[in-house]
Amino acid sequence: MNKELIINAAPVGVEIALLEDKKLVELHHEKADASFAVGDLYLGKVKKLIPGLNAAFVDVGFEKDAFLHYTDLSPYARSLLKFTQQAMNDNGGFDFSQFHTEPEIVKTGKINEVLGQKPNILVQILKEPIAAKGPRLSCEISLPGRFVVVTPFNDIIAVSRKIHSSEERKRLHKIVESIKPKNFGVIVRTAAEGKNTAELHEDLLMLVESWKNLQQNLKGATAPCKILSEQTKTTSMLRDLLNEDFNRIVVNDKNIYNDTRNYIQKIAPEKREIVTFYNNGAPVFDQYGITKQVKASFGKTVNLPSGAYLIIEHTEALHVIDVNSGYKSVSNNQEMNALETNLEAAAEIARQLRLRDLGGIIVVDFIDMKLPDNKRKLIEAMEEFMKADRAKHAVLPISKFGLMQITRQRMKPEVTINTQETCPTCNGTGKISSTLVLEDEIEKNLSYLVMQKHKGLTIVVHPIIYAYLTKGWISIRRKWSWKYKQKIKLKAHNNYYLTEFHFFDSNEEEIKL
Repeated sequence: MNKELIINAAPVGVEIALLEDKKLVELHHEKADASFAVGDLYLGKVKKLIPGLNAAFVDVGFEKDAFLHYTDLSPYARSLLKFTQQAMNDNGGFDFSQFHTEPEIVKTGKINEVLGQKPNILVQILKEPIAAKGPRLSCEISLPGRFVVVTPFNDIIAVSRKIHSSEERKRLHKIVESIKPKNFGVIVRTAAEGKNTAELHEDLLMLVESWKNLQQNLKGATAPCKILSEQTKTTSMLRDLLNEDFNRIVVNDKNIYNDTRNYIQKIAPEKREIVTFYNNGAPVFDQYGITKQVKASFGKTVNLPSGAYLIIEHTEALHVIDVNSGYKSVSNNQEMNALETNLEAAAEIARQLRLRDLGGIIVVDFIDMKLPDNKRKLIEAMEEFMKADRAKHAVLPISKFGLMQITRQRMKPEVTINTQETCPTCNGTGKISSTLVLEDEIEKNLSYLVMQKHKGLTIVVHPIIYAYLTKGWISIRRKWSWKYKQKIKLKAHNNYYLTEFHFFDSNEEEIKL
């Protein structure tokens, strides 16, 4: 599979498109004034405790207080509180390797037992603000690198379950155990498979350096304020996605181009040459066919190559996707038709979930199938198509009503792009003036131009209006010629909308009215 990243920088922000085999699968938008992105670390002030919800509202500088539930506190919440205070009051002698951790909190505890004094606390954005809700917070601080993730206040070493070889898991565990700093837990990511000690150690040292920067930024800080920002969307995507399948990164901004090249030089020097700077004049998204794919992929109806189509609707509680066969007819076997259409739809649905970043509960109404084997094939296919999705998700079996339920992690607001344009004829009203009124309007303008001594006039109109004005032996055009004592020419133009018309003089130059 070939992966390409196309980056379009504009004054309002940066748009990032991820293509897999030339097909758009992810679209991200990073605003120029973006704040409260997932992964950002803030010094927050606990504002209100809600014992009934076992949660707290924390001021992190957003217009609405952020939400912190007890289950997101982390077992090391007391250590985090102690660290926050020590780092804020540090006079230059605070060494994290000498930090003494506090006992873990109990899973079934109460929020006021931990945050009863409404202290300042270091928090990480778990979910961006969505609709009327403020950000969702977590105290389980983690700093992700390319090969490892560090988690402070513990000494745990964990290896990704996606690394299936037990020998490889043991090897990685042994390496990390030998290089891990004190008071840091380490999670080994899937991308670490096959990497040597030097590569893992370099990644780990970068993350420890980030933690030192965080510690420095906390010194003398006043809540609420940002302490450490997640990397830009571009570099965070490269960190998580960059592999041997990546064969092109196209950027239309010199600064982002340089930053991207420098970042890749740091994490994967052999891939540095895949970054190219685009300055060909035409918009970069148009050049790589992304604009057209966006127009075709968003909106209520999504058409599939076979003629089948999806209807995607959003409600407050969930997303609903209806699969329709359209005019598709592969064979006379109805069950086979249903299976083939459903499999094609499943691939597109998996893509749509990533592209629109749909989260929460998604209910899919597939075309009814009778055979259990076909239903099983569809579930297995959907699970396979969803493997490329980085968001946590679960696919449930098809219910007796023929519905499939999918849950998908919601990290930020869904991507909605209006692909419809206002009709130039009716201006969005759905109604146009009658041709009788249009005829009077054209004649009124014609009369004015004749009064202004214009000669050799040509009126260009839509083909349907042309047919109306020229039909019959005594046509409306002939009547105008007799009335104004000069020959009036008519021309049809296929690109005009129905009620559009323009006047041209004898030199074929348009007369502006």
